[in-house]
Amino acid sequence: MEYFKIIYSDEVEEFLDSLADKARRKIIYNIDKAKLTQDPELLKKLDSDIWEFRTKYNKIQYRLLAFWDKRDRLETLVIATNGFIKKTKKTPKVEI
Repeated sequence: MEYFKIIYSDEVEEFLDSLADKARRKIIYNIDKAKLTQDPELLKKLDSDIWEFRTKYNKIQYRLLAFWDKRDRLETLVIATNGFIKKTKKTPKVEI
């Protein structure tokens, strides 16, 4: 059972399209896996509203920031709004 459905913003689509094929496939694989599990290594809460999808591939940390829309009781929707390569320990405020 999937816990949520996901929508990618245009910015996320552009970010994913800019990546090497294997990195993009790994990110999408991890997101699909996160839909089925509650693994904080894949999807972690940053603050009260913002979550991040987390992928590490070839020693590079990829992040997609997202938020939840739970207005519909039948289906939970996660909207990924932007993606970036994480280069510091903490998620940069400018990305949030």
